Amino acid sequence: MSKSSEKNASPTPPEEPLEVLVVDDEPAHAEVVAAALEKVGAECVVVHSRREALDEIKRRVFDVVVTDLMLETDDAGLEVLKAAKQERSETEVVLMTAFNGVETAVEAMLEGAFNYLQKPLDLKRLRSIVQKAGETSRLRRVNRNLNERLDEKFGFDGVVGSSPAMLKTIERLKRIAPTDATVLILGETGTGKELFAQALHQNSPRKNKPFVALNCAALSEHLLESELFGHVKGAFTDATSDRVGKFEYANGGTIFLDEVGDMSPSTQVKLLRVLENREITPVGSNKTIKVNVRLVSATNRKLEEAVEKGFFRADLYHRLKVVTLKLPSLKERAGDVPMLLDHFMKIFAKKYGKTIKGVTQAARRKLFLYDWPGNARELRNVAESVVVVDFDGLIDVDDLPDEILDATPTATAPLVPLALPTPERTLEPPTLDVSFADVAPSVAVPVVAPETLDASVVPSSSFSSSAASVPPGLSGVSASVPAPAPLDSSRTLKSLVGVSLEELERIFIQETLRSTGGNREETAKILGLGERTLYRRLKEFAQTDGAK
Repeated sequence: MSKSSEKNASPTPPEEPLEVLVVDDEPAHAEVVAAALEKVGAECVVVHSRREALDEIKRRVFDVVVTDLMLETDDAGLEVLKAAKQERSETEVVLMTAFNGVETAVEAMLEGAFNYLQKPLDLKRLRSIVQKAGETSRLRRVNRNLNERLDEKFGFDGVVGSSPAMLKTIERLKRIAPTDATVLILGETGTGKELFAQALHQNSPRKNKPFVALNCAALSEHLLESELFGHVKGAFTDATSDRVGKFEYANGGTIFLDEVGDMSPSTQVKLLRVLENREITPVGSNKTIKVNVRLVSATNRKLEEAVEKGFFRADLYHRLKVVTLKLPSLKERAGDVPMLLDHFMKIFAKKYGKTIKGVTQAARRKLFLYDWPGNARELRNVAESVVVVDFDGLIDVDDLPDEILDATPTATAPLVPLALPTPERTLEPPTLDVSFADVAPSVAVPVVAPETLDASVVPSSSFSSSAASVPPGLSGVSASVPAPAPLDSSRTLKSLVGVSLEELERIFIQETLRSTGGNREETAKILGLGERTLYRRLKEFAQTDGAK
């Protein structure tokens, strides 16, 4: 870029300063904290009591709340933490305390605290932590706003979640929608194929024309042809009058054919003719009718195999899959389960006029470990069920359907990332002033029977991890870890007895790396770790192996 163009270029607007609430019943200390944060551009509001803090949290939006744990009463800071997360889940909370207690740190993290700092504070570290907390808070707010805009724009409420798999799918959908290309949507039953078809239509130039959906598996061959192409009076026994088919009715708009793989060979031929010539022939008629329809089809079958076996026409298959959209199963986006659960429960709580205060850790653990063979549709039905049967406003294990209670997680179920140290791996003082990503041990446990897990390590939708960059000294480090033999999925919990936590950690990090093709950023997201933590563990593995 030339100097003149640089000079005339519009300056990048400055980022809005972080809004921080500082809560400390020691006025002098509160002012020191506020002054330290204001030096890096934060705008601070200072209060000195629990009541003032709760009032401010209800009155305005804060990116970060920095609160003393001990206010007027013991652990009053935890009440401020809970109120902040309940009022706006995107707000991050940093706790300060003059006392060193592991149990309190664990409780704080369970309630969703971003960090836990011990007095006297290192002001440089305080600034760094608050800035990271602010970045995380704003990223969450952006994701939430994006989901809200997608709900409104796409006209459906099923697209909820911020998992990499779902965001990638939405991004592809946004590219496809404005075009007129024929689309084949692939995915398991219950992943929301019709909802995505509606999204494609609502974001296309055809949005003011009809959207027509038809399930090909629900009709016999003759009825399906009549529904698709229409018929004339007398075409068959019950044809007492002319009937307009779906293609003619949807002219100018979009037609969605679900379970297209179940279509009979003769109907496949007629559909192919429609795609090639843009015209239909009603059943019993010799007259052709020109149509202009965008075709979106869907199937949960493997059409490639059907083509190889002669059950599905290869030419039609290639016509249908000009563009493909693969929807992730709920197992592939397991991290979205808590968010989806909360989203659906809000919908049904409003529908049935109920107040749902929350979900117990035991119930949330059962739901998280369930395999969800019916995907998001099944989750939605379960959410409605628990809201209907609940009587005290708190969803507990006794509110869950029998299939959830009786289910045993399969070996192929997703890894459940530990959000907190297990009882065997406690935090060692005075290292409590570390970010959440560092507090969480770099280990994921295999999916096991829920009763074998301690309630203190249940994943929650309020958990978060800071997006830490690669620390100095690790840049460019290629922590190559010897590729392990594929993990035997038949191994049970019993067979893991005697294996050290360190070895379990290595196994699951390596297996996750294998599944992501060596993508360390994706591996860190799947395991619920900060990238810095993952890099450090990989480096330690490499050093250990090198010393052997």
